[in-house]
Amino acid sequence: MQAQSKPAGAQAVQGTATGSESRGMWLGLVGVAVFSLTLPFTRIAVAELNPAFVAFGRAVVAGLCSLALLAWMRAPRPNARQLRGLVITALGVVVGFPLFSSIAMRYVPAAHGAVVVGLLPLATALFGALRFGERPSAGFWLAALAGSAIVIGFALREGGGSFHAADFALFAAVVTAAMGYAEGGRLSQTMGGQQVIAWALVVSLPVTVPVSAWLVWTYGATASPASWLAFGYVSLFSMFIGFFFWYKGLALGGIARVGQVQLLQPFMTLLGAAVIVGETLDASNLLFALAVIVVVAIGRRMAVRR
Repeated sequence: MQAQSKPAGAQAVQGTATGSESRGMWLGLVGVAVFSLTLPFTRIAVAELNPAFVAFGRAVVAGLCSLALLAWMRAPRPNARQLRGLVITALGVVVGFPLFSSIAMRYVPAAHGAVVVGLLPLATALFGALRFGERPSAGFWLAALAGSAIVIGFALREGGGSFHAADFALFAAVVTAAMGYAEGGRLSQTMGGQQVIAWALVVSLPVTVPVSAWLVWTYGATASPASWLAFGYVSLFSMFIGFFFWYKGLALGGIARVGQVQLLQPFMTLLGAAVIVGETLDASNLLFALAVIVVVAIGRRMAVRR
């Protein structure tokens, strides 16, 4: 007896879902590539500018760009439910991650920060599962845990078997970013990635503008052109443009699955730190990167119920 074939409609739906996930993965990868240079450029910026100003000031620049974008798009105002999600998103990616990572970059190299931030995929998947009911399979969790274990092992190896005090700030950055990624990824399914990050930045302006002004008044804002260029990157790309790709990818491919692309971010950051800041990149870094890429490929094939 021949096996009954799937109806054409079911095959079309399955093909559409697979295509959306693949597109989501690629968009997520573009976002990760943009974010991967955040720590090296932040390290350049905080060498001469106050870390808190770098965090809040970049949100002001991106927020003003967001006002212009939303006006041009004639975007509708978010409803009360969306507004609550936007506040959570802003606490994570507009305030939390920029502030904690800027503080950490005053004390540790970008390469050190990169490996700790490598915990983001697992943290993002956890937030997606706990808050939005995504149900990754056991195989997916094993792949996520394996990738995170590789990243932690790399961090411990580079740190001589222990974590630096600044790692606590980096761990806080990971938790807040994961919260903002998961919340923003879900909002993007109804609002679109551009509107999510734009509204999150606009919602933050009543806080970020006065805080930035006070920081300039207190600590000044004198820096070299290199520091201001680095500040410009984290303002326009890390805080604004990168999220267009990232949130759209999360919306199409799912928070848990696309979030695993972040496992590549530490090693992209290592390469960026070597080119931009002149930090050391040796053969062991590439071996760890290859191991993580393999884990991401395995996790990509595991089931995630949404």
